[in-house]
Amino acid sequence: MSRVLITGGAGFIGSNLADRLAGAGHEVVLMDTLARPGVERNLKWLLLRHRSRIRNLQTDVRDTAAVAAAVADVDAVFHLAAQVAVTTSLDDPREDFDINLGGTINVLEAARKRRTPVIFASTNKVYGDLADVGLELVDDAWTPTDRTLRAAGVDERRPLDFHTPYGCSKGAADQYVLDYARSFDVPACVLRMSCIYGPRQMGTEDQGWVAHFLIRALNDDPITLFGDGRQVRDILHVSNAVDAYVAALERIDQVRGRAFNLGGGPANAVSLRQLIAHMEGLIGHRADVRFEDWRAGDQRYFVADASAACTTLGLAAPTGWRDGVADLARWLQAEGGLVTAPQTVAA
Repeated sequence: MSRVLITGGAGFIGSNLADRLAGAGHEVVLMDTLARPGVERNLKWLLLRHRSRIRNLQTDVRDTAAVAAAVADVDAVFHLAAQVAVTTSLDDPREDFDINLGGTINVLEAARKRRTPVIFASTNKVYGDLADVGLELVDDAWTPTDRTLRAAGVDERRPLDFHTPYGCSKGAADQYVLDYARSFDVPACVLRMSCIYGPRQMGTEDQGWVAHFLIRALNDDPITLFGDGRQVRDILHVSNAVDAYVAALERIDQVRGRAFNLGGGPANAVSLRQLIAHMEGLIGHRADVRFEDWRAGDQRYFVADASAACTTLGLAAPTGWRDGVADLARWLQAEGGLVTAPQTVAA
């Protein structure tokens, strides 16, 4: 068994990944400042389940010395720590840059010394707003007019087009990870994620919107949709995302230097309005939905073609979105305190 580092390890995806790895017998070191509201409960949950295999370094990826010391003591790094919201990046682009790009450089420089494997959590925002994609309305959802794109989704050949400070910082970090694999032979790869959802997600209006919608609906609070609510995303259950991260590490020699889209694909493409209608059926009452203007950099349509990841990483078909959202609803109802979760994102 090995020792792995997960930056942002008490967060939503990080805690699910830590649980999987610790359950498989690995020693898991977390690096998390615990700044995001609610993540302390994820850490407590992990310690309760795996106390002997979980350790948290309550420090920041901007701390160069702390990152170097942590990476020197592990066999692999999952780099998930980030400033995660477009809105926050517009409010404070310097901090967004320092965390997302500066923090990634710290991880890569530490990994370069020992050629430690690095799996990086990137985003579909690297492809920009896809404003050039022709769309039409089908069943209350924006859908590509191009039949090939509609059937398969956006693949990795799509040109990069960074929008907003968040898109720039994550996109630049994405490219640095790939170049460290090329220039310095660091065994590293990138997973460009669509919308991940599931248990342990402390969703807010700015990030983690699937859980946020459910939290608001369960608490009889209004849900604000920015734009027309017909924007489409391919949502992926967190268990499927964890499968991909684990497989990427297991096959790092095969996938080093590559970037993969990771999402639910066309079978799990859903508009915000369609998702809310499904949620209303799950919770047994109508949601109070309100509308505001579009936000900067928002994509009316993004569905990932994740076939390269599925084939190369040997991934099973993802959980259907209706079953996955029902699973999240059950978890949120069981964790009743989450319905009072804060509605803003902390950096």
